[in-house]
Amino acid sequence: MNKLYYQFPGTWFGDCMPFGKGNKFFLFHQRDTRQPEPFGQPFGWSLATTEDFVHYQDCGTAIPRGSDDEQDQFIYAGSVFYGEGQYHAFYTGYNKDYPAAGKASQVLMHAVSDDLYHWSKSHESLKLSPQEGYDVDEWRDPMVIRDEDHKRYLLILGARKKGPKTAQTGRTVKFTSNDLKHWKFEGDFWAPGLFTMHEMPDLFKMGDWWYHIVTEYSNKHGMVYRMSRSLDGPWLTPYDDAFDGSAYYAGRTFALNGHRVLFGWVPTKIGNDDTHNYEWGGTFVPHELYQRPDGSLGAKPLNSLCNAFNPAQKINNMCIRGDGKQIAKALSPSCGDIFAFETDVEFSDGTRTFGFRLYANEETEQSYQFAFHVQQGFLRFAANPNYPWFNYMDIGMERPLRLESNRPNHIQIIVDDTIMTIYVNGVALNARVYRHFGDSLDVFVTDGALNLSNTRIARGLKKGCDRQ
Repeated sequence: MNKLYYQFPGTWFGDCMPFGKGNKFFLFHQRDTRQPEPFGQPFGWSLATTEDFVHYQDCGTAIPRGSDDEQDQFIYAGSVFYGEGQYHAFYTGYNKDYPAAGKASQVLMHAVSDDLYHWSKSHESLKLSPQEGYDVDEWRDPMVIRDEDHKRYLLILGARKKGPKTAQTGRTVKFTSNDLKHWKFEGDFWAPGLFTMHEMPDLFKMGDWWYHIVTEYSNKHGMVYRMSRSLDGPWLTPYDDAFDGSAYYAGRTFALNGHRVLFGWVPTKIGNDDTHNYEWGGTFVPHELYQRPDGSLGAKPLNSLCNAFNPAQKINNMCIRGDGKQIAKALSPSCGDIFAFETDVEFSDGTRTFGFRLYANEETEQSYQFAFHVQQGFLRFAANPNYPWFNYMDIGMERPLRLESNRPNHIQIIVDDTIMTIYVNGVALNARVYRHFGDSLDVFVTDGALNLSNTRIARGLKKGCDRQ
């Protein structure tokens, strides 16, 4: 189990439906027991609350799943919303056995609550069933907002058209309502023809911009977003249209007290093997989202997570040169399996790559690494060396990143046992790892010079912050 990031014991964290009230975040989510495999045992929605993303209160089952004969045999994702004097949960009822009986496997359902802890399922039909021409088995993850411009409620969900599952007809569709009970289908909200399916759509406003987020599994296996001045579009694509890589999935957002948090999860890999593919469910990892001057969104670590570590130790400023070759140097020979690291990096003109190696073994030179390919403009995570070929499944483990030479770039890394997270200039990248080659943290540079300043490492968590 990870020591900082959240995962209820004996289960794997699935899609999160966040809500916030006062100083408390409510994490409605799925807990997969993997008995005997992901999605093997039906689940409902569980609830955990937190005020700092370090300490969590388990509240057990919030909305129980139905029987094997009912539509909500599994309770898939949805959203929680307050309106018309009550809290509302709009969710996807999924029954894996229904298609064989000629019935839709996924139907939108509804529950209400007066306190967020106790929920009653509604038996009224919401008339939000799949529309003509849409795939009846790919109709899920509803999300509701208040559209103040039109004085109505807007519900969006992920869908696709009928046809081969390989067809790139994934889209977000929309319904409108005046009372959260009677809904009118309004057609497609965003249908770019890019993905086979849209999952976990999100929609929110920050400043003068609207943002629409979807998760997709047919291109880069991750999250993308678009931005617009209006709910009616056009939806513009920023230079970097993601928040993380393929090891971060299905995040929804919620804003509380001026902080908008992205609630996604880092998947495990099949067989706990670095070379294998991801599987559904894993560990909850939050990002805080912020708005850049051009309106695009950046991700940064929550201050409360950074403050959970023991006092940091300073590492002396250093300069390393790799003219015509690659040079590596140890920053900390003993880090442990949970630590936080930060530094300001300045590289010279002509530098090809630089980066940081984690869990490094100084004798075998094996490690994991975050490598900044400054001339090509991207950040990549991989195992090093990539021998024997290949020793880490790193598809989608890179992010576009433009760094300028001869100016400081602030870099933060959090390592929590099997999860490694990096932040730089609003770009985040998570990785799941399963080997501990060694205990060293190294820095390297190729074909250039690298200056490190304001470098610190904090090992271990403060008393009371470790759930183990």
